[in-house]
Amino acid sequence: MTAGGPGGPGSEIVHGFPHLETVRSAVTALFKRLSYDTVATFPASVLPAEVAFGDEEDLHLGVQRVARAMVRHLRLPDARMIVAFRDMRHAANVELAAGPEYFIELNARFKNHRKDIGAALAHEVMHVYLHRLELSFPGTRDNEILTDTATTYLGAGWLLLDAYRENGPFSQKLGYLTPEEFGYVLAKRALFFGEDPAPWFTSPQAYDAYRAGLARARRDEQQPPLAAAGWAGRRRYARDRRAALSPRRDPLAAPATPDDGYAFEGRAPLRVSFPCPTCHQRIRVPVRGRLRARCGLCRTVLDCDT
Repeated sequence: MTAGGPGGPGSEIVHGFPHLETVRSAVTALFKRLSYDTVATFPASVLPAEVAFGDEEDLHLGVQRVARAMVRHLRLPDARMIVAFRDMRHAANVELAAGPEYFIELNARFKNHRKDIGAALAHEVMHVYLHRLELSFPGTRDNEILTDTATTYLGAGWLLLDAYRENGPFSQKLGYLTPEEFGYVLAKRALFFGEDPAPWFTSPQAYDAYRAGLARARRDEQQPPLAAAGWAGRRRYARDRRAALSPRRDPLAAPATPDDGYAFEGRAPLRVSFPCPTCHQRIRVPVRGRLRARCGLCRTVLDCDT
């Protein structure tokens, strides 16, 4: 049984980017398991109208309708979600059996907070999707981070971010990522697909978290040896390149990797490796000035100044 993330009303909400490396590994794993061709078939997110509840809509019929929308979005035509409510600590959980029927339990509080049912179901249906792909990370925490990341990158995770609210004594966050990490993955998706999720947010705190995540995602595109790197980064890169070319350097020594991720390897010819700003797969190119590199995993073409 897999459990949905903590973060119900009154829970302490962590901020910042404490899980960033796991999030990046999750994006890489998603591209590796699905391939660029499959990821590229998710250009459109789940729309607000698909998960909204009408004022007079029956709760259980509405829950089944939203669950079917998630199944449709992830193209799981032979998966049937049976949803029930009960009192529990977590937001939701799903029983991962062989299928085609999967049993999802939602926290009973969602009976009175229907707006967030779509977010909870998005996470649980993604568990089913990843289970069928046989894609997982070791350990509960990392596996839940993978699930949050995949949900967001494939177009349903904006709902999880929009469920984040801090209003006086009331606070709520669904999922294991921080609000800013949700914003970061959502920004990665927006930059990859050219889709702006900002108009869908009903929570002002969610919009702020998205902007913070977008700023962090843009920093990934401004790290050396990318040509868009800032002056300080280019200066640091030039200093490290001189050190790598020094005749006193041991070419067999393990390369020192600075915080921004690049590392020099070998000597004749000298090469530099660095993470792709889109999928974080490492790319290796020769050190020879301006060049263009193409990531073999996500097919992003990068302007570099090596």
